[in-house]
Amino acid sequence: MNLRLRSKSAIRTVGILLAMTTSAFAGPPLICHRIEIGQAKTLPLIDWNEHGTSGYNLKNLSRDTFAILDANAPVLVRMETLRLATIYARHSPAVAKELLTRLHARAHDSSGQSAALAWFDLGYMTEAYKQWMPQNSNPAAGLDGYAWVKKAISLFGQDDPAMEFGAALITLSGPANEHKEHVRKSVAGAKSDPLLAQNLTSRFGDGIIAHALNPTREK
Repeated sequence: MNLRLRSKSAIRTVGILLAMTTSAFAGPPLICHRIEIGQAKTLPLIDWNEHGTSGYNLKNLSRDTFAILDANAPVLVRMETLRLATIYARHSPAVAKELLTRLHARAHDSSGQSAALAWFDLGYMTEAYKQWMPQNSNPAAGLDGYAWVKKAISLFGQDDPAMEFGAALITLSGPANEHKEHVRKSVAGAKSDPLLAQNLTSRFGDGIIAHALNPTREK
């Protein structure tokens, strides 16, 4: 396959992916869709059929969340942990504020490689809060979590496909050009990350991701 045909195939794949993103999601995309993390540890799953916190003690939320994040958890585990923490935190404005405040302080105090993860955590949770918290008690109101996620990607020093996946979810409703680039980079990285490929498949569809990972040779 020559370079021109290869480029056309890549452009078509990303284009199809983008066309599907709107219809593939029901509900807030950072909240209503679980991130697959295999056997990794995260917060207790919440039962959507129950009211309240399913017996989880909110006094432990900040401690439990940071115990996972500070254990150098992979990005996908961080995303799922922050998703669950956001769902729980909605039940207590004080807990929600404490958690976001601690993430903010941690990001500003971080350095080196850990800084990229700290800024990603802060940015991702900020955007999750903006999708889920009541407007009149949202500590993330007016904050730009996407800018912090982009900062995290920049600090990482190389493309991180899982971070790009997180950024792609955040930008589902725009900006379109940036969303397109995040999708492209996350799909490219899924070739060597089966768990990321599983998440991409569950979000965007089996056939589309299969084509992206194993494009049909064109003549």
